[in-house]
Amino acid sequence: MSNGKRREKGANENIRGGEPKPMKMVEWKLIGELMKNSRRSDRDLSKVIGVSQPTVSRMVKRLEAEGYIKEYTMIPDFRKLGYELVALTFLKLKGSLSNEETQKARDTVKERIKESKFPIVMLERGMGLGYDGVLVSVYENYASYTEHMNLLRTYPFLELSRLESFMISLNDRVRYRPLTLALLAEHVLKTKKNVDTT
Repeated sequence: MSNGKRREKGANENIRGGEPKPMKMVEWKLIGELMKNSRRSDRDLSKVIGVSQPTVSRMVKRLEAEGYIKEYTMIPDFRKLGYELVALTFLKLKGSLSNEETQKARDTVKERIKESKFPIVMLERGMGLGYDGVLVSVYENYASYTEHMNLLRTYPFLELSRLESFMISLNDRVRYRPLTLALLAEHVLKTKKNVDTT
């Protein structure tokens, strides 16, 4: 199977049940190289990580099946695509929700995300700073951000006084470390090497 077809298909297959096998250092290297550039051929990857091309193909297939590799994607220049803002919006659920109301809120969010015209990059629950979740999204301009915030204010299960955002202008010429998985890949490999040598 060609790289493109395998990666397109494999990333969407169901994960097998049970616990995944622990990863070997060579698999960590493969993950790191794919995070830097998922378009690389298995042949190129085999040269970089020091194993045969069929071994790379088998490792990728296993890592996909076990859910270590979730998808293959790229990171565009959002500004060139017409987006001016990235917003991290912190969400707080109303404290008096019953279990039934909490489940209804989850179902409502899942449905509305499918229908949303707003590009939501990530929506996750968590904890910290007194909030229950975070919404990461990109916007064409401040007006589209405001429209989305007004929509969120219609959700009856959100604490409206606790709906706050941290906004990043993509037009700002000063950039410290733009979004890239290559830097994360290097960190993962350094951390893994340090763990393996101790």
